[in-house]
Amino acid sequence: MDFLGVAGKTFYIAGVANKKSVAYFSAKTLIENGARCLFSVQKPEQVDAVKKLFPESAIFVFDVEKDQNLLSEIKKHTDKLDGLLHSLAFANFSEGPKPFHETKREDYLQAAQISCFSLVEISNALKEIFTENASIVTISISNTKATSYGYLGPIKAMLDATVPFLAKSFSEFSQVRVNAVGAGPLKTSASAGIPDYIDNYLYAEQLTLRKKSLETQEVANTVCFLLSPRSSGINASTLLVDAGISSNYFDQNLVKAFARST
Repeated sequence: MDFLGVAGKTFYIAGVANKKSVAYFSAKTLIENGARCLFSVQKPEQVDAVKKLFPESAIFVFDVEKDQNLLSEIKKHTDKLDGLLHSLAFANFSEGPKPFHETKREDYLQAAQISCFSLVEISNALKEIFTENASIVTISISNTKATSYGYLGPIKAMLDATVPFLAKSFSEFSQVRVNAVGAGPLKTSASAGIPDYIDNYLYAEQLTLRKKSLETQEVANTVCFLLSPRSSGINASTLLVDAGISSNYFDQNLVKAFARST
């Protein structure tokens, strides 16, 4: 039984970098369920790597920091899209961790453009080829007040706030839905670049109700559900996927372990 109902549908995936990413697991799941995926990467040197992961799919370069005609590129491969997965995030931590108040303007604006506003620009560029009931999904985080996430935290908060505005705007002329998945800490290559992320990831694992870290495939399953017609009643929302962390900040095992160590 095709529960998702994505067989024969076409999706554009923006942000596959490697096989550890949410975008990779999401696209793989869509394709396994009969969908067709088109991919874009930020840099030319990423094309071959993604081509090895999805040899049967179209892959092209689209740098969201530059002015490019995305619609014409997509139209080389299809004249309609049933969905968009926006899985783009970047922050410059090349100088190491800094207090938030020392964040450079150019770094913050670059991260905001890539990680948030590109969702608006891409959606607008493709609005004429979205099918009537298409779905747009972006990847956020489970807690935008997690200050250990660096200045990407406020930018993900901006992304969460953007989702309902974009959904409302699209509702003026279509039935296209816009949602986000708020993922808990994951073991991805992108996350590894965040200062002190590994320690935070291991701590977060102990905060899950099941004492087992969140799997990237679990987040991808939620993404695919939101991209599918099965989620037709969900719009303008951020769906939390964190294995219960948000309900377990005062886990007694961790509290007692800390108390014993002081």
